[in-house]
Amino acid sequence: MSDEMAVMDEDRVHADRVDAILQAVEAGQADRVTELMEPLHAADIADILEQIGGSDRRALLQLWSGEIDGEILSEIDESIREEVIAALPREVVAEAMRELDTDDVVDILEDLEQPAQELILGALELADRVAVQQALSYPDYSAGRLMQREVVVAPEHWSVGETIDFLREAESLPDQFYHVILVDPRMKPVGYVTLGRLLSSRRVVGLREILEETFRTVPATEAEEDVAYLFNQYHLISAPVVDDGGRLVGVITIDDAMNVLDEEHEADMLRLAGVNDESSLSDTVWEAAKGRAVWLFVNLLTAILASGVISLFAADINKMVALAVLMPIVASMGGNAGTQSMTVAVRALATRDLTAQNAGRVVRREVLVGALNGLMFGLVLAGVAGLWFGVPMLALVIGLAMMFTLVAAAMGGILIPMALERLEIDPALASGPFVTTVTDVVAFFAFLGLASKVLL
Repeated sequence: MSDEMAVMDEDRVHADRVDAILQAVEAGQADRVTELMEPLHAADIADILEQIGGSDRRALLQLWSGEIDGEILSEIDESIREEVIAALPREVVAEAMRELDTDDVVDILEDLEQPAQELILGALELADRVAVQQALSYPDYSAGRLMQREVVVAPEHWSVGETIDFLREAESLPDQFYHVILVDPRMKPVGYVTLGRLLSSRRVVGLREILEETFRTVPATEAEEDVAYLFNQYHLISAPVVDDGGRLVGVITIDDAMNVLDEEHEADMLRLAGVNDESSLSDTVWEAAKGRAVWLFVNLLTAILASGVISLFAADINKMVALAVLMPIVASMGGNAGTQSMTVAVRALATRDLTAQNAGRVVRREVLVGALNGLMFGLVLAGVAGLWFGVPMLALVIGLAMMFTLVAAAMGGILIPMALERLEIDPALASGPFVTTVTDVVAFFAFLGLASKVLL
């Protein structure tokens, strides 16, 4: 069976299960709901809660609330998480929160309103509550919000044997950890050792002899996107987080860093389309419309500007209908070429591959790409126009206009995101309408302007 067929079968089984769950909910069959939900992974349960309607979701939670745990709450999309928590009994929420590491609790809390936050904080043990509150004191989207407070540390002078004995005797350890962090007497991290190196070394070996070379610390106030870049760039598995004095306050693991990268990528995709980066399928009609209206309005204004250019050549268009027929082709090709360059530029800026040092080379490359494509497609369109309308000079005009437009589109697609980045405006959010305007205006000016001089 092919991978595609396997995926289709899996989707069909999932859809059948969702239908069966909804039927059990409608019939009020709590045991049947439990039977259907029990084998599912927390992420799959979260998906089901996100996919069904609000009334079905509340009915399902009433029947199955006792089985909701912290991992499920952590997986639920933030757009419906507060609704889910409000529908659950207080004792269920309290127990679920106690199961989570502090970074997951913070991730849930920062998207909730004050009453829901107080409910969850009140359910935590004193030590966990203090740790969560300290994490919430750091700026939004910072390493301090991203880190977990549960860390495994050892004095820098310990041996492998001493460390293993300590780990075996510890009453509690984090559910997942990859390094033992070495600290000096002032609790400043000086290095770390992977569990693999620790378990494969002789007991008498000192921890300092098996330190990892990739050790890096992260300030608690560091922006989370910078943390994700650090993990991606240097292939880190975990990184200690330090306060202003350089003392250890927590650790960030690769799963949290990759979540940030995924969220940034998703946000960039939505912004490039002019959609609110917090948009989801669970939004109401009003929320979805409001989130998209701003950039639709900007696009309307830029479209009016492009139409104003066309109006300058209205008399010329009336004299030669072929201009009206061919004009959208040039604009459409320019728009697509501009979007291609813009997407490459926005992604390169996000990953820091496009910098001030290589900007000149990248711009030259994009212009040459635009010129080459403009030449190729200009010749193709010139041939089509010549055969279609039988006017040789029209073929020359459309070919030249295509080349000018694709060069301008390539330049606009790369320069506009760079300029917005320099102005500290998110290029993913604001580039689209401006690039489209540039390509349309250039396309119409080039084609209609050349036509008015050469043909009329």
